[in-house]
Amino acid sequence: MPIFIKGGKNMTILVVVAHPDDEVLGCGASISKWSKSGESIHILIMSDGESSRNKEVGNKGNYEMILLREEMAKRSGECLGVESIKFLKFPDNRMDSLDRLDVIQAIEHEVERLKPSIVVTHHYGDVNIDHRVVHESVITACRPQPNCSVKQILSFEICSSTEWQASGINNSFQPNWYVDVDKTFESKINALNIYRSEMREWPHARSIENIQYLARWRGASVGCNYAEAFVLLRNIT
Repeated sequence: MPIFIKGGKNMTILVVVAHPDDEVLGCGASISKWSKSGESIHILIMSDGESSRNKEVGNKGNYEMILLREEMAKRSGECLGVESIKFLKFPDNRMDSLDRLDVIQAIEHEVERLKPSIVVTHHYGDVNIDHRVVHESVITACRPQPNCSVKQILSFEICSSTEWQASGINNSFQPNWYVDVDKTFESKINALNIYRSEMREWPHARSIENIQYLARWRGASVGCNYAEAFVLLRNIT
């Protein structure tokens, strides 16, 4: 069955995220479902996810941690059925310090190379600055020019970022697109366990328990056991 747009099978979906683990936190169960349906899933990870954690950026220990996160991403990608993962290694939690054109052009390059029908990325209101930079850069890189392959853009929520933004700023996550992931939610949990060092203990927002509760809540919102929620930002039919 088609996932989003008419035409259905063998579509290319590009998931653009700021950090290794965002792809699983945001839409891991949907990735697994799409892959099982025959779609070609590609992950673009913009930052190294580690360099902000050590003041001595670029030292040996930092480099080893970056490689470890990349290995986790590859293993979780295999778990979810991803076709490819690319790491751009922009500085972690410093993407607002980069020339925006460099970020946009990096995404444009992948869009041109892969020609995805669907692009999935962060919510624009996340508290994490890298998430916001990636969102804005995706929207620019995927502007609907003639012959642009991108027909749909979706944004997802990330526990411990999306819901942590201050209220009253008109940037809350208000989903209008849900994916029933009852049959693939366990794949998301398995992939998150690969990223176990990035997870936290309950009652932290980025705990396995909270991920489960959120999926149950999103599912109950639309009459299924488990769901992942998105904001549909563009839909060209």
